[in-house]
Amino acid sequence: MVHSPSPPAPLPPADEGSHSLNGLGVLITRPEHQADALCQLIERHGGGAIRCPALVIREPRDWKPALALLDRLADYDLAIFTSANAVDRAMPLIQERSGLPPRLEIAAIGQATARALARHGVACCLQPETGFTSEALLALPRFHQVTRQTIVIVRGEGGRELLAETLTARGARVARAEVYRRERPALDTTALLERWARGEIGAAVVTSVESLLNLFDMLGIDGQDYLRETPLIVASARIQQTAVELGCHRLQLARDTSDDAILAALLGLTATSSSSVR
Repeated sequence: MVHSPSPPAPLPPADEGSHSLNGLGVLITRPEHQADALCQLIERHGGGAIRCPALVIREPRDWKPALALLDRLADYDLAIFTSANAVDRAMPLIQERSGLPPRLEIAAIGQATARALARHGVACCLQPETGFTSEALLALPRFHQVTRQTIVIVRGEGGRELLAETLTARGARVARAEVYRRERPALDTTALLERWARGEIGAAVVTSVESLLNLFDMLGIDGQDYLRETPLIVASARIQQTAVELGCHRLQLARDTSDDAILAALLGLTATSSSSVR
């Protein structure tokens, strides 16, 4: 039986003026187009960013169903964006179609998605105060009484169904606008495993369950053993639980998926390592 992981100890506050990553090599698994800012932040704080995208964002297989929904946004009461990728794929198309209807409420599944909306001019949206999951969004009072309301969920293909199923059970009429799809990259990890064998990778960062599962498959048996023994920064309890089930045991939970939260977790990791050496 696999037990739920215990909550990690609180991280020390990240004082960017006095903390350094001390040359820590950090494996970054974000999609290539979303990795630059985090890699630069790690390098500014004395670490080395090692890119290994475990997810590729592609066009949907068929745009027609999503475009049909985006053409009819005025018919909906609420639009929920489930990721920054959903925002970045959908908002240019929405803006080409005269923009968001004035009466349409907008919700974001978390802070990263809300920041993406802000980049596209949506200054105010519903979002959980903490967490970035369907569960956190559904807990907001706004989503408790949705009978006969029309809701469109803007997401990727094959996303979690909890949001749609729960809102439907609560009486809403729900549609899904799928504006991208996720794929596992085809990467040769030989050079990466050689770097791991030389001790050049001291931590890994994973910000989605799918990325973790893809990474595990991409690494093969030898790489999986390396990953299990490497400190792993994860961005949600769901990722943490999946990592435990895969045999990873050196886990640190970041407060969210933001670059600052991941940096704080990495700084906490290096501070703890330095203290244990003294």
